[in-house]
Amino acid sequence: MRYKFIEDLVSDVMFEAYGKDLAELLQNAGLALFSVVCQIDKIKPKKSIKLKVKGKDEGDLLFTFLTTLLSEAELKELFLCKFDVKIKKNKGYIAEITAYGEPISTAKGETVVKGVTYYKFKVEKIKKGYKARVACDI
Repeated sequence: MRYKFIEDLVSDVMFEAYGKDLAELLQNAGLALFSVVCQIDKIKPKKSIKLKVKGKDEGDLLFTFLTTLLSEAELKELFLCKFDVKIKKNKGYIAEITAYGEPISTAKGETVVKGVTYYKFKVEKIKKGYKARVACDI
């Protein structure tokens, strides 16, 4: 399982994302986030953007990754659908990301996500890798 929605609040959407390693956790959290923003199954990887994010720990890295994806997608006017993530550990974590998507269209849009919040935010190591809980303000 890549991700699942665990709580649907009035002004928030919450999901859990999973990954066998930290890179896969970020990829799957990105997919969960953009499945809220757009009809992700209809988005094609026509354009790409390269990003680099840093975090002092796994949670900080994930939070920075998701907030950076939201802001860059808005700036570049893209719906994102695929994420290639490479992580290096060096006094914290550095993730190099190539994100793929297509220009925003109202026909494929879903919900505007204003931001990722710290409400019940958690990243934990589990037997099969990592699990994260993320709430998005909508």
